[in-house]
Amino acid sequence: MHTDLDATFAALADPTRRAILARLATGEATVTELAAPFAMSQPAVSKHLRVLERAGLVSRGRDAQRRPCRLEAGPLREATTWLAGYRDHWAESYQRLDALLDELRSTDQADQAGSRGGGAR
Repeated sequence: MHTDLDATFAALADPTRRAILARLATGEATVTELAAPFAMSQPAVSKHLRVLERAGLVSRGRDAQRRPCRLEAGPLREATTWLAGYRDHWAESYQRLDALLDELRSTDQADQAGSRGGGAR
C-alpha cells in the first residue's frame, strides 16, 4: 500500500497536477480542455496526466474521437485515511495542551487572587 501512497503523494506534490485534479472533479475533460488555463503545451499537460494515471488518480476513456480524462478518487480516499491517523494524533496533542494551559491559567489566577487578598490586610 505504501507504494500506492508514494505515487499518490508524488502526483499531488505538483501544483499543476493538483489544478488538473480540481478541474476533473467538476467533470470529464479532454487534454485540450485541461491545457487551456495553463501556459504550457498539450504535450506538457499530457506528461502531467501520465503521472496522474500511474498514480491511479486519472483514467482516460474513449468517446468517438475524444479521449476524455476523468478523476479516479480511490487513491485520494486512501491518502485521506492514512492522513486521518495523524490528524487524530495532533488533535489529541492539542487537547492535552489546551488542558495544560487551562490548568496553568487557573493556578495563575488563584495565585493572583491570593496575593491580592493577602496584601489588603
